[in-house]
Amino acid sequence: MNRRRFLLGAGAGLAAVLGGVAGAGYAMLSGGRPLALVYRGQAACAGCSEAVAALLRGAPGGFRTEFCGPGEDRPLSAESLADATVYAQPGGGDVRQAWRRLRGYADAVRGFVHGGGNYLGFCLGAYLAGADSGFGLLSGVGVEGYIYSAEAKIRDTDDTVVGVDWRGQRRHMYFQDGALFRPRAGATVTVLARYDTGGAAAVVTGYGAGHVGLVGPHPEADPSWYADAGLTNPDGIRYDLGFDLIETTLRGG
Repeated sequence: MNRRRFLLGAGAGLAAVLGGVAGAGYAMLSGGRPLALVYRGQAACAGCSEAVAALLRGAPGGFRTEFCGPGEDRPLSAESLADATVYAQPGGGDVRQAWRRLRGYADAVRGFVHGGGNYLGFCLGAYLAGADSGFGLLSGVGVEGYIYSAEAKIRDTDDTVVGVDWRGQRRHMYFQDGALFRPRAGATVTVLARYDTGGAAAVVTGYGAGHVGLVGPHPEADPSWYADAGLTNPDGIRYDLGFDLIETTLRGG
């Protein structure tokens, strides 16, 4: 969740999904390219916003991405979000410190998702979807730290690689103090991935007319993340899991 080093982040499928929901709160730009707004500011770690933006641009169908937040040309506001299909909250540091910087935007983000927009939360961004020091986008899913869960194989906050079961396949991702999700009985939740403990590592759920896609590890991590931390991903550097999270969120599960 907290990357301490400075990191630089380096389609028909999505178009078909968006084509089926255009006019229902999904803003489309010229040429059919949807807009994704990615938060960039002190509540995100250096390089994390850029990596999320690169993932969105590389997704099937492709997004146009713009950064929003304090100091950016586009502010984080209801007016800005009205132009977007996706709002993405990247990784960062401490949840409570981040929330102090973001809570003034909570009504705008909640209104955007409730009205039909899509929220993507990566690591810290996933924690921030919750009700405790967060946007309050989850009525049927609890959020906690994986490293504190029973039988977790990782017990510290060091950068590492974690194995997950993603749609029945063993895969690996960059990980640093990521979230674990606990769907409650009766909740409508799509679980995309599970940790070795069985706890959910990536989920998609609804909020009002919109959708919320969350992941504890980092499917957006580029080669520099692994190199700087002295890590190797046994699967190689691949982005298909991040693309799956994006497309499943747009479909609503």
